[in-house]
Amino acid sequence: MRAVVQDRYGSLDLLHLEEVVTPTPEDNEVLIRVRAAAVTPSDTIIRTGRPLMARVFTGLLRPRQRIQGSEFAGEIAAVGRDVTRFKVADEVFGVTGSACRCFAQFMTMAEDDLLTIKPSNTTFEEAASVCGTLAAWNFLHDKAELQAGQNVLVNGASGAIGTSAVQLAKHLGAQVTAVCGPSEQELVESLGADEVIDDTQQDFTTNGEVYDVIFDAESTSSYRRCRRSLAATGVYLRTFPDPVILADMLWTSRVGGRRAIVSATGLLPIATRRTFLDEVTKLVERKLMRSVIDRCFPLEQLADAYRRAESGILRGTVVVTMDHTTIDQTP
Repeated sequence: MRAVVQDRYGSLDLLHLEEVVTPTPEDNEVLIRVRAAAVTPSDTIIRTGRPLMARVFTGLLRPRQRIQGSEFAGEIAAVGRDVTRFKVADEVFGVTGSACRCFAQFMTMAEDDLLTIKPSNTTFEEAASVCGTLAAWNFLHDKAELQAGQNVLVNGASGAIGTSAVQLAKHLGAQVTAVCGPSEQELVESLGADEVIDDTQQDFTTNGEVYDVIFDAESTSSYRRCRRSLAATGVYLRTFPDPVILADMLWTSRVGGRRAIVSATGLLPIATRRTFLDEVTKLVERKLMRSVIDRCFPLEQLADAYRRAESGILRGTVVVTMDHTTIDQTP
């Protein structure tokens, strides 16, 4: 099978397409024919090995997995003899996290891992993008405990996580302010944003407005900059960990009032993430949330997909697709 591999942390030049052996599922595993995979902020961390603390999970000196990619959609190609939840030809989607392996034509996964049936009203590309909603659910529903009637600001509202956050916040009954570029205003309004701030014209931290929750989906601000924009018991949420936000989180957890929170969704217990995935799947099936795809690239253009995903001008999620026309369809 074809896969994109990387043997060292570093630049995109280290990525290369390679023919590798198709994996064989163990008794409790399924073999998945990958149809699409998302290119996420977590994948950038795994690819670069930064921040350095992430290497505890991804490999200290080099990537633990040569094949990267952490969110996918596809179909079951074969099942181990002990598998009961899935059968051949089931369409599925899920998350491998730091175990990676998604940027390939095939991958194996334990049936009790973060894997479930794909909503029938989504394409493979859309289903691969849905997984980014797990972070939005973790931060807004679990960490902030967002309530109907609260005011929430989403910074980076047009990105992979931000587009999900805007929709989820509206579903939870919040008043949503979206921060993005001028060309993304129509998109975020279509997702439910009540107000849009053009980040090229206005700094939301100095406009005098106060919010119950500030979700920094792209981690381009800081708790200290946002503190005055938070209500007395407001919550600042940041997706990217660094020593400053960790110190802010420790301090605010002790003094009460405003809080700073950072969370690595991929490191939560699998049972917790499975609950998130089940809830998100229900929302998609009920058409209460939808995937927003920025652009699709073929697997051999994965480096270009990363460049787009890391450009800072996203309109949703970047996705790579797998071509299966030149390989045996029944491994």
